[in-house]
Amino acid sequence: MRVAIDTNRLTDLFRGDRALAEYLDICDEVWLPLVALGEIKAGFQGGTRQPKNARLLQSFLAKSTVSILFPGRETAEHYARLFVQLKRAGTPVPDNDLWIAAMVLEHDLTLITRDQHFLKIPQLLRHREQRRPA
Repeated sequence: MRVAIDTNRLTDLFRGDRALAEYLDICDEVWLPLVALGEIKAGFQGGTRQPKNARLLQSFLAKSTVSILFPGRETAEHYARLFVQLKRAGTPVPDNDLWIAAMVLEHDLTLITRDQHFLKIPQLLRHREQRRPA
């Protein structure tokens, strides 16, 4: 499995989401889009637990299956197509998330996110979480 993780789910992971941690452990590739990395670091800067959060991020990024996903020229093409598609449909998506979607589409990944606005992009594969019985 090849996945990309959105900022909100990375936050969940750092807060102790065991089911997510177990899922990521069985993935062949886990990509952190550069935009999500920027968002998570901005959250750290504004928070009160910056050293602890920085250690959690460093530990996550040190895993052999985890890499940072960088935008490139093709990402810009995907971004432009998505932007026009969503504008014509009257269903805009926050700009950072549009960049994340463009990178995920470019690299044919499955996105792990809680953000519902990604549903406005039907060609985007999203991870469907399996809820375990309590």
